Amino acid sequence: MRILGIDPGSLVTGYGVVERCGAEVRHVAHGTLRPPRAATLGARLAAIHAGVREVIAAHQPDRVVVEQVFVATNARAALVLGQARGVALAAASAAGLTVEELSPQEVKRAVAGHGGAGKPQVQRMVQRLLTLRTAPARDAADALAAAICRAHQGAFVELRPRRAARPREASPRGGQAKSWGGRFVLRRAP
Repeated sequence: MRILGIDPGSLVTGYGVVERCGAEVRHVAHGTLRPPRAATLGARLAAIHAGVREVIAAHQPDRVVVEQVFVATNARAALVLGQARGVALAAASAAGLTVEELSPQEVKRAVAGHGGAGKPQVQRMVQRLLTLRTAPARDAADALAAAICRAHQGAFVELRPRRAARPREASPRGGQAKSWGGRFVLRRAP
């Protein structure tokens, strides 16, 4: 399965493509889309849309993962970031791809072990996990981290054992007793 991670931004949008082969996650590509700073917001958004479409065409991912917007202290910055996210989501959806959203904390926890990891730590961990010669740019590292997070979740979900449900037994108090049903209950550690 090939996964495209996107870290949206109006000035720099990072992307990272990984491929999961069994339990192994391999690096395919990464980079940043940088619309001209002097361009209007509309022109920058159009450039991001075109860039995401080009990345999708070049690498043919099976699904796309985009980081959710964090709560920002600056309302204008949050609005512009939301617009950049919308453009990335629209480009991926228009290509007919499944688009998923992950929280930044979930992504950081998957690659660095805790949700409060800083960008330099995420860069180093992505470099190690994908055995890259150099650390990717911050925005590309965040995008690769999102793709890695989804790849690991997919492997976990697909390897989960499943059993047929057992028939329910009568409760001593009358009615139906709840049975285990033959499934494992998995919860995330805090």
